[in-house]
Amino acid sequence: MLVRQELVSKIKDLFGLNVYETKVWLALLSVGIASAGKAASISGVPRSRTYDVLESLEKRGFAIAKLDKPVKYLGVKPKIILEKLKNNVEKDAKDRIVSLSKIKETEEYGKITSLYDEGMCPIKKEDISASLKGKSNISNHLREIIQNATKEVVICTSAEDMNSKSRIFQQTFKALKKNNIKIIIALSGENDLIKELEKKFEVKIKKMDIDAKVFIVDRKEILFYTTKNAKDDDIAIWLNSEFFAEAFASMLDLTLKN
Repeated sequence: MLVRQELVSKIKDLFGLNVYETKVWLALLSVGIASAGKAASISGVPRSRTYDVLESLEKRGFAIAKLDKPVKYLGVKPKIILEKLKNNVEKDAKDRIVSLSKIKETEEYGKITSLYDEGMCPIKKEDISASLKGKSNISNHLREIIQNATKEVVICTSAEDMNSKSRIFQQTFKALKKNNIKIIIALSGENDLIKELEKKFEVKIKKMDIDAKVFIVDRKEILFYTTKNAKDDDIAIWLNSEFFAEAFASMLDLTLKN
């Protein structure tokens, strides 16, 4: 079997196999069913290693052993393997989430929280500012500051950006409404999408032709993006500045009134 090394390398990485496992699996897929000797001959893997490789592939679900003499192996269909791997990843992710959720209950978590809250040199809120890089990091920080709102949340962004952050807003808007926190939203973009978002979040949204992504909490904290359609990573600035946040919120109020 003539398989380009480039393909072997890519398949190896995509499916989490080593080189020998990849070559033998591809050999089985190419002929359907084969003995260890035939698999070694087709794949180019040393026969002395092929038995171990086939056993490994069988345990991982990439091959099935038929009860023949000599034993022959059947390569499992790639589609089945892919679904199996996806299910494994989903299960691992759920288990990891459960594990992370339990960290808050540990004594160690209490200790590191105390270190942060009661440190010898506590951080003054007015001194806090940060540059955030990466979609995930920005979204996580945005969720945190919105959840901590006590009076008002102001959102000025595009309808597409709002839609992409649906998960964040759906989780937080209910809590904000329950606590009677005012929500002001101004979006740019298509009218149909804006109407769809109004129904989805059950909030009033105003159309506004401002090409920006700005989020203001309690007119004290402000998070704004400095990039637009970044090819690499999104970048945002977070400031705990009542002066800056109030100034921007006031300008937005004036624009909305006009």
